[in-house]
Amino acid sequence: MIRLSSLALVLTALSWSAQAVTYPLPPVGSRLVGEPVTVIIPEKNMQPLEYFAAQYGQGFSNMLEANPGVDPFLPKDGTQLTIPQQLILPDTIREGIVINVAEMRLYYYPPEGNTVEILPIGIGQAGRETPRNWVTRVERKQEAPAWTPTANTRREYAKEGKTLPAFVPPGEDNPMGLYAIYIGKLYAIHGTNANFGIGLRVSQGCIRLRKDDIKYLFDNVPVGTRVQLIDQPVKATVEPDGSRWLEVHEPLSRNRTEFESDNKVPLPMTPALRNLTEGSDVDATKVSAALTRRSGMPVPISFDSATTGKL
Repeated sequence: MIRLSSLALVLTALSWSAQAVTYPLPPVGSRLVGEPVTVIIPEKNMQPLEYFAAQYGQGFSNMLEANPGVDPFLPKDGTQLTIPQQLILPDTIREGIVINVAEMRLYYYPPEGNTVEILPIGIGQAGRETPRNWVTRVERKQEAPAWTPTANTRREYAKEGKTLPAFVPPGEDNPMGLYAIYIGKLYAIHGTNANFGIGLRVSQGCIRLRKDDIKYLFDNVPVGTRVQLIDQPVKATVEPDGSRWLEVHEPLSRNRTEFESDNKVPLPMTPALRNLTEGSDVDATKVSAALTRRSGMPVPISFDSATTGKL
């Protein structure tokens, strides 16, 4: 098993431009958007998986879920990569910012618009969790933020033999990047000086974005915008045509022991999910396969479901 923490160290100094993905909102009653994309790794490839994740607006974890067995350090020439650009919108109000920590994605619904911007994020480490099941708002925005690490954060760094200054001035070397959007009183959505962390659990609890993505949000999200943080590793939808779809992500571990285990974290089977995945028109074999595979992509689970994507 390749430890993501080890891979992060390898990719620390590398950076690539990001490409956010914009989706038109689906019709009333529908939550399925986009379509999967496949690309072929070119000959003489010298780029790691993170390069392709950034190019297609995906987080590192999203690419790993969709492409099990692919070498994250150097994907082999000719390998077919699945870009998970089809997904199910979270089952919540389509307003402001919605952050689903389980899938490490941020959804931004521009006011009076008919689109949704979907951006990959990095979140808090096990034991330094990004909040879940929380509704707040954008309190303020700051260009070129400084960072004052908490005493606890400095102690955690010291345990790893690292000395963290009491104050980090604004600039390219600041872990908060060049822009910060403060939500609530203690947390921020901000940039990063190390793009490897997008799609990983590497922060002290805040939400990280690639440089282009945080710049877009900073320029477009007004103070006072509603922000909702949710934890939905399993999403399901019944579409207007009657087809049922299931999207399953690996749920977040709650502690470091669980995080470092090779065993999969149990899935939360809620009554609502059980109702959606049971019935005469649901193929139990497809449901079981989706819950086991956890590809992070929508899977049709109806007996007569179409297997092609839709927009």
